[in-house]
Amino acid sequence: QVQLVESGGGLVQAGGSLRLSCAVSGRTFSTYAMGWFRQAPGKDREFVTHINWNGGITSYVDSVKGRFTISRANAKNTVNLQMNSLKPEDTAVYYCAADLDYRNLLVGGTPAYWGQGTQVTVSS
Repeated sequence: QVQLVESGGGLVQAGGSLRLSCAVSGRTFSTYAMGWFRQAPGKDREFVTHINWNGGITSYVDSVKGRFTISRANAKNTVNLQMNSLKPEDTAVYYCAADLDYRNLLVGGTPAYWGQGTQVTVSS
């Protein structure tokens, strides 16, 4: 069983930065691809970014490219999301996700494991 716990959300002004972290239980963390999704009020959950098992491959939704950076530390069982130049439209609940198959962490995918979510609010 894999459990994911997010932290680092909060309220920030437009143009500011936040760093989200996801702590993952389990000794097989390094075998999982990881990702972040988000859900804004009244909208469907959407893919934000993913990272493969060793950090060598990443992908981002166009709206966050150049502003967000995903990284992982396999020795610490953590994955991070550095969010810079935040915009009000980035306001959402952000979810960490994990799956053995990276394809389930891409657009339209359904990851096997989810965290409980952390709120990010960007004021204008």
